[in-house]
Amino acid sequence: MTQYEGITRRGLLGGPVGTAAAAATVPLGSAEAATPAGAAGDVTVRLTVNGAATSLTVDPRVTLLDALRERLRLTGTKKGCDRGQCGACTVHLDGRRVLSCLTLLATVDGAAVTTIEGLADGDRPHPVQRAFIEQDGLQCGFCTPGQIMSAAALISEGGAGTDAEIRERMSGNICRCSAYPGILAAIRQARTEPA
Repeated sequence: MTQYEGITRRGLLGGPVGTAAAAATVPLGSAEAATPAGAAGDVTVRLTVNGAATSLTVDPRVTLLDALRERLRLTGTKKGCDRGQCGACTVHLDGRRVLSCLTLLATVDGAAVTTIEGLADGDRPHPVQRAFIEQDGLQCGFCTPGQIMSAAALISEGGAGTDAEIRERMSGNICRCSAYPGILAAIRQARTEPA
């Protein structure tokens, strides 16, 4: 008799091996990895999102991107690669652009976050938003929120002096539709307009 005789599939999957295998299939940074609110080990994070103070109790592994999309329902920030390579998830954190898929929510306690939904001034679009529309700086639109957030930060940083500078500093934002000429023209236009 071998050591495996008498073990059923149900018995195996219900035991420690099955539990470990199930746990290994959930990515650590995903919203699904979060434990129920109030569970042991959760952290409470207080932050200001688009001018509104909020507090979230989450698993410490939850990313800023997943918290924005899944908990706060701010779906303008896109989940592209979820690896920090495409820039679709770019938001402003205390005035600086960050990749929200690589930023743990637990690390931004007390911070101010601005998403694409909070960039405009009421019904008045931000100059970068207007320029993207006027210069046709988008095609499918999936990367557009991240492109706009990155471009707005680039201009406020003073790094939009030349086309080469714009290309270099926007290189972390990928457009699979190749709308780069329109994006460049939009940034050129927006850098001359008051915010």
